[in-house]
Amino acid sequence: MYPWLLFAHSVCRWLVVASLLYAIFVALRGYTGRRSFSPSNDLVRHATATIAHVQLTIGFVLYFNSPFILYFRSHFREAIQQPGYLFFGVIHILLMTLSVVLITITSSVTKRTTTDQRKFLLMLIGFTIAFIIIFIAIPWPFSPLSHRPYLRTI
Repeated sequence: MYPWLLFAHSVCRWLVVASLLYAIFVALRGYTGRRSFSPSNDLVRHATATIAHVQLTIGFVLYFNSPFILYFRSHFREAIQQPGYLFFGVIHILLMTLSVVLITITSSVTKRTTTDQRKFLLMLIGFTIAFIIIFIAIPWPFSPLSHRPYLRTI
């Protein structure tokens, strides 16, 4: 089951990145074009938050069942000094949780805001900050802290 969760987490990463980029594009276009906040814009906001929640849930299941993290927790003093263990044991999980909390707050506040321009502005700012945090916390193949392939296979 663990390899399937790794695969799902890897695939879902791209869904999160794509949905955030699209939501940022929609927010930028709506804000600069002074458009009205349509039901399709609201669907983009909601879908982006939902995809991020699914990814975080898969990530938490992986985190608490990972042999890598089990070693990190049982050999903390040694593992904290190694970049790969530090990244996955602390940095990745904290930054990803923070970004999904930010996406959730942004989505919730946007939903309750009354003016269209304010909705677009909130989405633009909140989702862009979350995207930057996520981009930093993804273990890209070129990452100096810890690297993984663009897509994990089973």
